[in-house]
Amino acid sequence: MKIYTKSGDKGTTSLVYGARVAKNDILVEAYGTCDEANSAIGLAVSHLYGEFFEEKEELEKVLHEVQTTLFHVGAEISTPKGKEVKWKLAEEDVVKLEQWIDRFDAELSPLKNFILPGGHPAGAALHVARTIVRRAERTTISIEEISPQILSYLNRLSDFLFVAARFLNDRLGQTEKGLHSNS
Repeated sequence: MKIYTKSGDKGTTSLVYGARVAKNDILVEAYGTCDEANSAIGLAVSHLYGEFFEEKEELEKVLHEVQTTLFHVGAEISTPKGKEVKWKLAEEDVVKLEQWIDRFDAELSPLKNFILPGGHPAGAALHVARTIVRRAERTTISIEEISPQILSYLNRLSDFLFVAARFLNDRLGQTEKGLHSNS
C-alpha cells in the first residue's frame, strides 16, 4: 500500500465507505482531533521508557486500550450517516473509564486547589492529550445525530487523562504546582 495517493491534493479526503468530503468538514475535524489526542497519549507512553514504578505495566495496558478505543471513536465519527458502523462504542467503554478513574484517583491525595499542567514529560503529555480530547468533544458536539456514547466517552476520557497525569506525576516523584503557590 502506498503512503501517498494524491487523492487529497485538492483539499478533500475519504470517509469510511469512500465518500469524499472537504478536509475542513466537521467530521474530519472531529476524527482528526481524536487522532491528535491518540498521538499525545502515545507520546506519554514513550516517555515511560526506562521508568519504573509498581503500576507501570497496568497503566500502559490501560492507555493502550484507551488508544485503541479512541481509534474506533474516530472510525465511528468518520462513518457517514446511514452506513453501518463496524465498531460501535458501548456504555461499557464509558464505565471502564469511570472504573479506571476511581482506581487511580484512590491512590492520590485529594486536590485542594487547581493545579497547573506539567510534571514528568509523560504526565505533561497526558495533560496535553486531555486538552486535545476536550477540543474533540467541543468539535464533536456540533455533528448532527452524533452518538451520545461518543460524547460521554470523550467527556469521561478527559477526566481519566487528568487523573492518569496526576497518577504518573505522583509515581514518578513530581510535585504538582498549584495556581498561586510553588507547590
